[in-house]
Amino acid sequence: MDAPQEGNVDADSCNEIEDDKSNSDCQSMPAYMNSVLRRQFLQEMVKALPVSVQNRIVVLKNLQLEHLKIEAEFFDEVYKLEKKYQLKYQPMFDKRKEIVVGNVDPSEEKPNWKEPKNVPTDGEVGDGFRESLKSIKKMPQDAKGIPDFWLTVFRNTAMLSEMVQTHDEPAIRKLTDIVIKYDNEHSYTLEFHFDKNEYFSNAVLTKQYFLKSTVDPEDPFAFEGPEIYKCKGCVINWEKKMNLTVKTIRKKQKHKERGAVRTIVKLVPTDSFFNFFNPPEVSTDKDEIDDESQQILATDFEIGHFLRARIIPKAVLYYTGDIVDDEDDDDEEEFENEEDEYDDDENEGHSKPIGSKKQSPNDCPNQ
Repeated sequence: MDAPQEGNVDADSCNEIEDDKSNSDCQSMPAYMNSVLRRQFLQEMVKALPVSVQNRIVVLKNLQLEHLKIEAEFFDEVYKLEKKYQLKYQPMFDKRKEIVVGNVDPSEEKPNWKEPKNVPTDGEVGDGFRESLKSIKKMPQDAKGIPDFWLTVFRNTAMLSEMVQTHDEPAIRKLTDIVIKYDNEHSYTLEFHFDKNEYFSNAVLTKQYFLKSTVDPEDPFAFEGPEIYKCKGCVINWEKKMNLTVKTIRKKQKHKERGAVRTIVKLVPTDSFFNFFNPPEVSTDKDEIDDESQQILATDFEIGHFLRARIIPKAVLYYTGDIVDDEDDDDEEEFENEEDEYDDDENEGHSKPIGSKKQSPNDCPNQ
């Protein structure tokens, strides 16, 4: 057979080129696709594969399902380990509480760690720093324990600081300890211990979180480990007129006919850290829950996980600034990432990010 002349392509070559182009298109998705479109695209891609290849994929997904079931067993063991080691941690946490509240005044010790270099001295900090530190320096030398320990910890974390209102601070100053207790079922309870105060009679306020680490038969491949699926608060026994979760609204009303004026007093909900102990009752059925309720649950679960995994075990490091939890840092990093997504070729007129916006994963509801 004569070889094709230069510039001409035979039919078989055309088919090969088309096949190569088709395979290339299947394996590369347009950058503009969001997660929903991407999932639909990939599902259609798999359906378009040869039957023998599809069968191999089925086998791989069956293997993946077996892996997830074993992974669920792994997380069961992790829960048991966390419960076991919490008992080992607790004596140290108990000692921390005794020092914080002033029941124990420990003897002087030298640090068992190396201080970081280049820490600014008092003479090197700015005027704003010195002004803010004046009230701290006025603290009496014979101060008991570590005053405002937990309030300072809350104020030093972006998530908790947003929850604490100014009117909450006097009550939170009475917080003496936060304890975590693992239950026999897959759940843990956060106990907030308070000294006697004028706001409520409870010595302990509680919040319980329930976990599940099973593979959902209806959506097995969504399993990513233990997940908080519901929580339960407690009743706060507020003293008369001391409820921090409500505020008083006074409104004047004028009678249409008689012209008499009366003042109506109403109690309406207000922002408060103590709303944390009264979570809204929302359905945990994914088919019934709306977007707003989903967000409420997600935020509550995130806070519970943050307290359990970060605040309780590392409270002193948040107090001293060894750990700095600042959402502004995350925002700056996000802006930097967005800048990288812009096309540098200004001559082409590209002024929008190329591809979809990068989203930071929210893994807090998981262990």
